[in-house]
Amino acid sequence: MLFWISCLAAGISLYLVIWVFTRPLLQDQAQRHTMSAHLFLHLIWPWVLALLPVCKPFIPWRMRHTLGQRLLTAGVGPWCLPEHIVAMQILGCLVAMAASVLVLRVLGLFSPQYVLLTCLMAGVAGMAWPRYWLRSLVSRRQLRMLREFPFLLDMTTLCVEAGLNLQGALQQAAQHGPDGPLRAELRHALADMRAGLPRVQALQELAERCGLTAVQSLVTALAQADQLGMSLGPLLRSQSEQRRAERFLRAEKLALEAPVKMLFPMVFCIFPCTFLIIGFPIVVKLLAADS
Repeated sequence: MLFWISCLAAGISLYLVIWVFTRPLLQDQAQRHTMSAHLFLHLIWPWVLALLPVCKPFIPWRMRHTLGQRLLTAGVGPWCLPEHIVAMQILGCLVAMAASVLVLRVLGLFSPQYVLLTCLMAGVAGMAWPRYWLRSLVSRRQLRMLREFPFLLDMTTLCVEAGLNLQGALQQAAQHGPDGPLRAELRHALADMRAGLPRVQALQELAERCGLTAVQSLVTALAQADQLGMSLGPLLRSQSEQRRAERFLRAEKLALEAPVKMLFPMVFCIFPCTFLIIGFPIVVKLLAADS
């Protein structure tokens, strides 16, 4: 036991040394604001940087493209690249396997069968954690975008019907719309337009960064309207009505799923307590009558 405690102390000391020497590198990059909300990422980041040169040459281009698209949709910024996610997977696998071996050693189950099976399961779980974290970031961000999208679309529709052109209407929506990731992406697209990027291309990149079918449908409709010279007012109005109908359907779906989700806590938490409260006096009276 003393040997494992000394190993743990040595590992902590090694981590502190690496963290001290890599802290200036973290401060020079642009990820400080984003990583401040993730304390765990801030703590493991020196180890990720240490594993980065090892795993970077072995990442397939298809995996790199898939992870890059997910990182773009998650909006984590330029500080996190596909090789960082792969390094997190390797680190999670190693840490999970080491922790499982330590637990088996403490429990006295240090046999080859238990070690092999537990290390395999722990390694798979450790490798799956970064992908799960990235997927949760994407889902939360897209959910916020879906909540903001109808309001921004309504503001754009009103501005176009009031006489503004599309870029001016988008500028007003980005200036006065609700704060969130969709507003930030819209400002990014407007900045690209001011830098000289064509409007259709800037909107296409906006749809790629959002990763939402609703935004892609709007961008496609705007591109077709721009090519055919159609009026934007009725088009934006129909898009706004469709997005609000989809939002109502999503809310209705969640409302219908609520009873199913409540079934587990009701069966295993509420019903036993209810039966205990009702049956306890009856059992007491029966025991008293028998005695």
